[in-house]
Amino acid sequence: MQPSGCGSDQFFDISRLSCAKCGLNQITSIAGTSCVCQTGFRAVSNNGGPLSCEICPSDTKQGVTKDGFDCIRCPGDLNEDGTCHCPTGSILVERGIDGSLLEEGRCESCIGENPSFTVPDVSGGRCVRCQQSFIDTSLSCACSPTNLASGGLCFSSSNLPTPVASNINFAQLAILVQSLWFTEHLQSSAAACLMFYNLTACQALGNMCVMNMNAISSVSNDACGLFGTVFRTTAALGSVQTISYWRMNLPWLYYGDQPGLASRVLYAEPFPASFSFRGAAQNRKIQLVAAVYNARGDFLKWENIAGGTLQLCPDTSARLNAAYTFGTTYHQSCFLPVSKLLAAFPEPFFYDLYMDFSDANEEKRLWAVPVLNRNLQFNGQFVNQGDNLNNWYLTRRIFLVDTLSGRETALTDQPKVIRVATSIRIGFKLVRNTRKGEIYPPLLTVSYTDVLITDVDTQTVPVFFALEYEMDTSEAQVQTDIALGVLGGLSVLYSLLKTASWKRRVASPLIDLETILKFLLFYAGDLGNVFFAVTFGTGLYWLIFFKGQQFVSVLLPLPEQEERFVTYVGCAFGLKAVQFLHKLINQISIDIFFIDWERPKGKEFKSVEGGGATKRIASPVSIWRTYFVANEWNEIQTIRKINPAFQVIAVLFFLEVVGFSNLALRDPSSRLSRDPGSYTAPWSLILRFGVTTATWLVIGFAQMMFFTVFYERYVKDKIKQFVDLCSMSNISVLLMSNRCFGYYIHGRSVHGHADTNMEEINANFKREAENLCGQRGLLPNTDVQTFQIAISSKLRQQYDRILEPLTRRNGPSRLLDSTADSFEQSAKTYHTMNRFLTSTIDHAHPDMDYIVKDKLLLERVIGMELMEPLDKSIFYNDDSHSFSDVLFYGNEASLLIFDTLFFCVVDLGTQDLVLAAILTFVQQTVFQFIRNASGQKNMAAKSLVDKRFLT
Repeated sequence: MQPSGCGSDQFFDISRLSCAKCGLNQITSIAGTSCVCQTGFRAVSNNGGPLSCEICPSDTKQGVTKDGFDCIRCPGDLNEDGTCHCPTGSILVERGIDGSLLEEGRCESCIGENPSFTVPDVSGGRCVRCQQSFIDTSLSCACSPTNLASGGLCFSSSNLPTPVASNINFAQLAILVQSLWFTEHLQSSAAACLMFYNLTACQALGNMCVMNMNAISSVSNDACGLFGTVFRTTAALGSVQTISYWRMNLPWLYYGDQPGLASRVLYAEPFPASFSFRGAAQNRKIQLVAAVYNARGDFLKWENIAGGTLQLCPDTSARLNAAYTFGTTYHQSCFLPVSKLLAAFPEPFFYDLYMDFSDANEEKRLWAVPVLNRNLQFNGQFVNQGDNLNNWYLTRRIFLVDTLSGRETALTDQPKVIRVATSIRIGFKLVRNTRKGEIYPPLLTVSYTDVLITDVDTQTVPVFFALEYEMDTSEAQVQTDIALGVLGGLSVLYSLLKTASWKRRVASPLIDLETILKFLLFYAGDLGNVFFAVTFGTGLYWLIFFKGQQFVSVLLPLPEQEERFVTYVGCAFGLKAVQFLHKLINQISIDIFFIDWERPKGKEFKSVEGGGATKRIASPVSIWRTYFVANEWNEIQTIRKINPAFQVIAVLFFLEVVGFSNLALRDPSSRLSRDPGSYTAPWSLILRFGVTTATWLVIGFAQMMFFTVFYERYVKDKIKQFVDLCSMSNISVLLMSNRCFGYYIHGRSVHGHADTNMEEINANFKREAENLCGQRGLLPNTDVQTFQIAISSKLRQQYDRILEPLTRRNGPSRLLDSTADSFEQSAKTYHTMNRFLTSTIDHAHPDMDYIVKDKLLLERVIGMELMEPLDKSIFYNDDSHSFSDVLFYGNEASLLIFDTLFFCVVDLGTQDLVLAAILTFVQQTVFQFIRNASGQKNMAAKSLVDKRFLT
């Protein structure tokens, strides 16, 4: 219940918080919380309790005295409120000198001429000296017709244009509002400022210019035009503090009225104080103060800009004051109800901002903060909305909310339009190549929004406040581009070398479309590495130097400056994804064959099909050893040197739980833990990429180091165990990653047989341990079992010729639904290939023979064989087990970088580490499944192993 809800004969009882009826001959007061006597009635008693009223006699023409307690005979007519009426220029006298009530009131005239110069006061109860401007211009208390009366003053109209433009242009809404405040005060303020040097009037005039958005035009009778007239007319008064833009007696509104001055104001000289993040000379506090004025031009106070002075959005003091810590990027935004703005700002306050600092002598000084008003118009053009400094016009004074200038009929009415500072940004720019924390003067950029009042209960206004820091990053960008150019050029050469190596390995001398496509695929991977190296280096650079500096020498790039960096990260991810898919397709399309060295141990009798006769044939060799080796190969296809699940969990633990992610905040603090109640700066995408990438890579390399140094040496080395398994099983493995290049694992048993019982196997192990048998190597008295092979075209042609019957029918059919002929054909092809390869390894084909040699150091470095296998194939000794290149195991570096980029791209796009971790793990699992399933299918097709026996 509100007092306004009570009737005209009711008042709001503050004790019962409800409406109560007024007494006899009473009406509600203006405030609504009490009752007063009706017109023509006097108060008999009024001590805060019940009110008693009594009517004044009407037959003797009596009225109520001004204090409301007596009745008196009037000398003339009555006013509407029941009091006595006196003519203009007269006062009503109701009591004598001793305070006794007269029998009849008297109307006494005030003498407005020399020597009295008096007029009735506001209450009409006494004569007072009239305003001096009337005396000076008219030599009386009446402003002569040749002069101008405005705002309670009398002026000569010769110095200022009449009439003045009291309308406000709300350009965003294309609305002109006839401002009551301007109508009542603009002309008088301008005249008092010009003619009488009235300081308050000058400030009020300046405030009205600011409310008019500091508009500069040829119009001379609006607020800013009048201010300009006064500014030019009073040039003889001189300047304040030797600042030519600051005229004596006037507020400082502009940094000149000529274009091109902004760059001189902002970058002509550094700010006299420096900033440091650490050490004895630590200086991280931004000291801003403001001279505050009200709309009437009264100076109110000096105010420290803290605790939300310029921040309209409510928050805790700690969060609000965090804005003024140097180096901490501060963003605050909210939606404010229009009703709250109307209640909190019945009239605007105006601020002249200064930066407080101590000079070399430790004396306090103030530095004026220039303002870039985005709404300023120069001859109707919004010149401050572009990025060209030469077009800017800088100003000084701002306000936050203007609910005053939009009132048309009464100052107590609701405004038609209000103007709100919806965006305030205070920007600091670092002096180029500084090592001492020097900055240029800060710039406050303000944008106002015009709000047409329609429904104050539902309307809201978006508000934004920020402190931002920048430095000239052009040099860093040039260095980045140079690094990309140089490394990109080197990657072209490296990709050409890879393409040449691939051409040699596929035995294709022609440069065709496939060659160009292969080069582009190689180049994609190498260029992706370049982008990754440059972006990772960039992220680490900003992380180390920004977080670790004492005197401020670098500041983080602005979000819009980070867009190119994010593009580079996207390029790195896209190119590495192409490389990953290329490697994946290559791995699931290799040629593979398991060579069985086992020979029949004897012969057995077998009945001839279609008759009762029997014949003696060689005993069959068990296929289970081949299936066993094939299954082991299938299991190691996706083993890695890291545990993907542990990698994701560990990275998430260090970033979220330990708090490494806090290093990516746009503040100079390097603390890992933050107070939940303190302000949290926005993320820097460059720092976020640097932190997440470094964390992922460090944990990944730590896992690889543990896996290589400890786990493989003391627990289990699956790659080496697979080679041992081949020797135990008497099975060799031929892998062809290219047409004429691949890998060979020599698994021929030194004991002749592997298909035997447990006792014989143990005996064989014992003999081998005691060196009572030959060594496992391909060559006598050697242990080398793994080779890189470059085979001749003739050998490859024979290999393809054997498989041709199967390739003609588009690969082997599924044995579940195959005919007997197709099964027999597959079995025949398998045995033919097995005999061919075993005989080739045993040098049984002189025209397809091979030699064994070591690779040259240069060949190992460039990854290309210098000798072509024209007449003989070449087996290169390979102690490093490089056949793992066709497995995930041998491509851990590429996989680690791809996972890192995938994680970072998702994180940069969503700003959610948990989601990035989940999607990265899902991606790893999906591609692992695809590699396993496709690799198993390819192995079944190429090695002629029945896939029903593969697990």
